[in-house]
Amino acid sequence: MDKLEQFLTRAEAVLVRLEAMLPPAAPEIDWSAAVAFRWRKRQGRGYLQPVPAISLISLDDLQNIDRQKNLIEQNTKQFVKKQPANNVLLTGARGTGKSSLIKACLNAYSKDGLRLIEVDKDDLHDLGDIVDLISARPERFIVFCDDLSFEEGESGYKALKVALDGSVAAQSDNVLIYATSNRRHLLPEYMSDNETYKHTSDGEIHPGEVVEEKISLSERFGLWVSFYPFKQDDYLSIVAHWLHHFGCSDADVETARGDALIWALERGSRSGRVAWQFARDWSGKRAQA
Repeated sequence: MDKLEQFLTRAEAVLVRLEAMLPPAAPEIDWSAAVAFRWRKRQGRGYLQPVPAISLISLDDLQNIDRQKNLIEQNTKQFVKKQPANNVLLTGARGTGKSSLIKACLNAYSKDGLRLIEVDKDDLHDLGDIVDLISARPERFIVFCDDLSFEEGESGYKALKVALDGSVAAQSDNVLIYATSNRRHLLPEYMSDNETYKHTSDGEIHPGEVVEEKISLSERFGLWVSFYPFKQDDYLSIVAHWLHHFGCSDADVETARGDALIWALERGSRSGRVAWQFARDWSGKRAQA
């Protein structure tokens, strides 16, 4: 009997240690807590973390990207209304409003059931698990991958290809993928890639396997939207919008014009992000004067 008790005591101690090594149970998802979520990992187990406070940017705040705004808003509106819509790749110059446009669409259509899940590039291999969690929900989900690009051999590349259009399972009707990138083809392109092009006898040029592989991921997005650097007048109009947003007058806007140009010159960019940063700085200093 003593040996049995010793055995049970030791077995219980082993079980306690094993339980401590196991990942904790995923927390229950409170779908009413937020309209945006982040995919997080805890001891190897993924879960959705509500984001209670999100950017309040609106579609009207995004200036001088009307064509891009119309394309993304129309696609999102179709998706929310359960009409056919495409996965979207937004590419181009940094700071021109790519990610802000997606957040503005969330603010515009969250009341209609739109929700957003932000996923880091390193967690893209969990896309199947994320879709399983939300496929039966009544809401419409945008899976958002910001500043997306891959190096050779990264695992998330193939996972994203499968999620977009490469699985035997049909895509879930209530999920779309919106991704932003400064790189059109998402993978690095090298001069040596040109050596894989093939020339036919009639003068045609066909890309080789290396190039085909690099463009295949981008082609799986149904909608491509490109963003471009702003001209000086466009930049200044965005500065004026944000200065008005921070309570400045028309006279203040005119006074700030020269400083705004210097600010952009020092940063080597005339982007919406630079305009917003300048307006925050200039209006804050003015309030302290």
